[in-house]
Amino acid sequence: MTKSLAAILGLATVLAAQTQAPVVPPAPPPVAVPPTFIQMSDPQFGMFTANKSFEHETVNFEFAIATANRLKPAFVVVTGDLINQSGDKAQTAEYKRIAAKLSPAIKLYNVPGNHDVGNEPAKESLARYRERFGPDYYSFRSGGMEGIVLNSNLEKGAEKVPEESAKMEAWLKSELGKAKAAGVKQVIVFQHIPFFLTEAGEEDQYFNIPKETRERYLAILHQYGVKQVFAGHLHHNSEGKDGDLEMFTTGPVGMPLGGKSGMRLVVVKDGGVVQKFYEFGELPQ
Repeated sequence: MTKSLAAILGLATVLAAQTQAPVVPPAPPPVAVPPTFIQMSDPQFGMFTANKSFEHETVNFEFAIATANRLKPAFVVVTGDLINQSGDKAQTAEYKRIAAKLSPAIKLYNVPGNHDVGNEPAKESLARYRERFGPDYYSFRSGGMEGIVLNSNLEKGAEKVPEESAKMEAWLKSELGKAKAAGVKQVIVFQHIPFFLTEAGEEDQYFNIPKETRERYLAILHQYGVKQVFAGHLHHNSEGKDGDLEMFTTGPVGMPLGGKSGMRLVVVKDGGVVQKFYEFGELPQ
């Protein structure tokens, strides 16, 4: 083969490669079943810039709410740290402005976090949260399940408001008793700080509930057959079990501390859940 012919053939090969259709990555799989609910956590307006601004949080939360509108769950629950600086009016207003874009057909349930009510809540911080976001612990029904929202800072750091802590614990027992009497088949608990990250007997740390209180609450949940608890606070994902009770700790809509921002999609089925955390770049169609 002459050099000129080899050159022509080489050029033809290059041109053919350049004209081939680009490789398109596969689209995310479609959702087989619409999620019963979407858990978002820690939008935490102001965290990316240490309260100087919240543009990044705005983009993330806008995308999260738009995704919820597209996927059409029965409800969205935001498990705490709605804002980064407790009492900040601008952060609060931005969270509420974007949350208001959620379709009226989808219920929104807010959960208080330590950045919303303070690591050691006082009467004033609790009153402010209740005025701006609603009750800090409550229950709701969705289909055949009951959701129970707890204020985890009345489980941890409640030294300034012991009466509020005792009141919530008594309310929880009463609410679980009512649900059992009413024949509710499944109760799911939502709070900000997880009871534990991987094991019920793990040592106390910033990211879990102190052992003494943890053991007491877990005993209550086991007594009434609660099998799922969803929380946030950690800013990345973790899962653990205590007998038949599953503890899901979910990464943030806002700033991650390991992993990436995203949300958890959950289907409630036959007393259990089918769930997965999706990073924003891998959400299903």
